[in-house]
Amino acid sequence: MLNIEKTIDASELTITLAGRLDTTTAPELEKQLNAALDGITALTFDMAALEYISSAGLRVLLSAQKIMNRQGKMKVLHVNETILEIFEVTGFTDILTIE
Repeated sequence: MLNIEKTIDASELTITLAGRLDTTTAPELEKQLNAALDGITALTFDMAALEYISSAGLRVLLSAQKIMNRQGKMKVLHVNETILEIFEVTGFTDILTIE
C-alpha cells in the first residue's frame, strides 16, 4: 500500500510518499509523475513516511531524475535509515540529491 500526495506550487511539485514503494505501487507513482511533470522545474520527494522501496520504486525515481536533469532539479527529503541504506547499496546516493 502506497499513499501518494501531490502538492503543486507554480512550477514546484512536492510528492509525499507513505507506505511501500514496490512492484505493485510503482506503476501508479510513475503514472502520476508522468502526468504531473510537464512544466515542473523543481521536484521534491518527501519520504518521511516511506517504509520500503524496491527496485521497481528505484526505477521510478531514476526515471524522474533523468527527466528533471533536463528540465530542472530534484531532491529527496526525510529519508529513513532503511531506505538510505538501500540508496547507498544501489549507488543512488551518488545519483540523487538527498537532504
